[in-house]
Amino acid sequence: MKKQALLLIDHGSTRDDANDLLPKVARMVRDMSDFEIVCYAHMELAEPTIQQGFDTCVAAGATEVIVHPYFLSPGRHSVSDIPRMVAEAAAKYAGVSYRLTEPLGLDPKMGELILKRVRESLG
Repeated sequence: MKKQALLLIDHGSTRDDANDLLPKVARMVRDMSDFEIVCYAHMELAEPTIQQGFDTCVAAGATEVIVHPYFLSPGRHSVSDIPRMVAEAAAKYAGVSYRLTEPLGLDPKMGELILKRVRESLG
């Protein structure tokens, strides 16, 4: 039986406040889901790296890692860079499989969130 982990990946930043958001997103997703293992990684500029995030998933017992690029659009990073980097990270684990999801993209919830933020700014 497969034990799944979810690995959230964002771009990464030189700003700590930007990097500090992803662990909070990972905790929120873990609390909202059936995933026992939810980890995070930054594509570049900060740790944990994709390799470190994948390693953490496997160390926690994952035999399958579901990778979600925490990006809005299907650009170069989510279409080619992240798949390549995840394949490299997974290569050292013969018995562990992985799957990549689409980025956040267009969803009615995104419109709701935009309008919520606009209303908040209006007071």
